[in-house]
Amino acid sequence: MSDPLEQHIARQDAAMVEAGCWPADSPWVRSAVAALPRHHFAPEVVWSWDGARWEAVARGVDEERWASLVYGGPYDAAVTQVEDGLPSSSLSCPSVVADMLDSLRLDAGHRVLELGTGTGWNAALLAYRAGPGRVTSVEVDPGLAAEASGRLADAGADVAVHVGDGAAGWPQAGPFDRVIATYAVETVPWAWVVQTRPGGRIVAPWGRLGHVALTVSDDGASAEGWVQGLGMFMPARGVDQGLELHQVRERSPGGSTTAVFDRAAAGLADASLLFALRVLLPDVRVSIATGPRSGGGAAVAAWLHDAHSSWARLTDHPDGRTTVERGGPRRLDEEITTGWDRWEKVGRPSLYDFGMTRTEHEQCIWSEVDGVRQRWEPTPAPRPAPGAA
Repeated sequence: MSDPLEQHIARQDAAMVEAGCWPADSPWVRSAVAALPRHHFAPEVVWSWDGARWEAVARGVDEERWASLVYGGPYDAAVTQVEDGLPSSSLSCPSVVADMLDSLRLDAGHRVLELGTGTGWNAALLAYRAGPGRVTSVEVDPGLAAEASGRLADAGADVAVHVGDGAAGWPQAGPFDRVIATYAVETVPWAWVVQTRPGGRIVAPWGRLGHVALTVSDDGASAEGWVQGLGMFMPARGVDQGLELHQVRERSPGGSTTAVFDRAAAGLADASLLFALRVLLPDVRVSIATGPRSGGGAAVAAWLHDAHSSWARLTDHPDGRTTVERGGPRRLDEEITTGWDRWEKVGRPSLYDFGMTRTEHEQCIWSEVDGVRQRWEPTPAPRPAPGAA
């Protein structure tokens, strides 16, 4: 195998196999990815984060680096557009693409609505399965829509691409058997439910952390289903993403490390706990960092921030202590502890015990364990005490 791109394709496929990311119930997904390679849908410039800013990587300047970004690991997205210093479009990581397509339960002949065309790759995969003329895709960015249309035509994928607001769907071509979004929403638009046939399926990222699969009821009055998995997603265009961690820290410098956390920061790596905290504290973002510890072993730290003015770092130490450093008015470590306690009190429901119900007037998140369903509501952020830091 002499073609460098073919080598990248083979490595990514092997990594997907090793990680168990190809869905056994939807073998067509792997076939579609092989027939429609990612690089055919990648722009000439992709972006790499250097720790401080996004750096452009041009195919014509460094093809090997460009290809390594397009064909990263199973959990690596390739950022294809950056606006105002933030990513605004990407080739999603192949594991999430495969998982969402599997969740869609797509069959040949289904009419499909995709929201968020992006590069066009996902639309091409949908058309591979559904068939010619069965996929309608809506993209808010006219430039991206035009480029995707060209790539889809070059690939022989018969997809109708329209410029519009994905939240409104595309009623002109409905109703649809399947609806899938490639960007995260806080609330599943009711228009998507209305434009899906009774018994049809909607797969959408929720809250930038996971995706749900909803089935429309026989009377069309609701859609309900379960969380399918974790994954980070870009929000809809125009949604304020707030500040990055380093910006929050610059705004609110931290004080001395005096507080002690009564749990190990490493526990925040639990996907089910993370999802529960995302429901309870929607503005608090959690990330885990590991690195070498002096004297051997790995040091674990959890970073918390609210994308506005407050942050905290929880650090595990060899003696079993976990210390807290804070900045800003909120005590995010205490808010996390309250949410953690609630998750444990109700039996530590797993990620896959959570689901969503959407009606015309309401969306609710719930967990169901042993037939008992419990509704989850966001916890109001506490008001900081005067002078608190």
